[in-house]
Amino acid sequence: MKSYLDSIKNRFKSYKSLGEKTFDQVPGDKLFWQINEGSNSIAIIVKHLHGNMLSRWTDFLTSDGKKEWRKRDDEFVDNIKSKDELLTIWNEGWDCLFEAINPLTEIDLDKEVLIRNEKHSVVDAINRQLSHYAYHIGQIVFIGKMINNEEWNSLSIPKGKSKEYNKEKFSKKV
Repeated sequence: MKSYLDSIKNRFKSYKSLGEKTFDQVPGDKLFWQINEGSNSIAIIVKHLHGNMLSRWTDFLTSDGKKEWRKRDDEFVDNIKSKDELLTIWNEGWDCLFEAINPLTEIDLDKEVLIRNEKHSVVDAINRQLSHYAYHIGQIVFIGKMINNEEWNSLSIPKGKSKEYNKEKFSKKV
């Protein structure tokens, strides 16, 4: 299962990178833009991810992933004041996650943890968070793409460029 641990660390790093590449493209003031009152801005999504990460990954193996001190509803109140503040909480959340998963071993994967008083295998708990973060990172990227419109630089293979990508990718010797 060592390959599983390496794989999830790489997946988490990949999603973190997608978010950061989006932040790099979006003007600072646009990180707070909402399409309507019922939608979330990039900043609100980051705030929610931060709260979730701190709750789920603090004392990951030894305490319930739903912490009493977490105020989830407050995560959806837009009170981040700057891009610097957004980046600070973004990094704090990811640091908490990596501090929890980096020391995990194969033996830990057989353990159970609680999330909202419900038992999960460590693998299931990790997969649950990976899919949750992928969902929200996708939202962040999509909002960034809407904001930048024609100025958006694709974070993957741009539309209509698959042949060129494949030609370059497969012409390289491994």
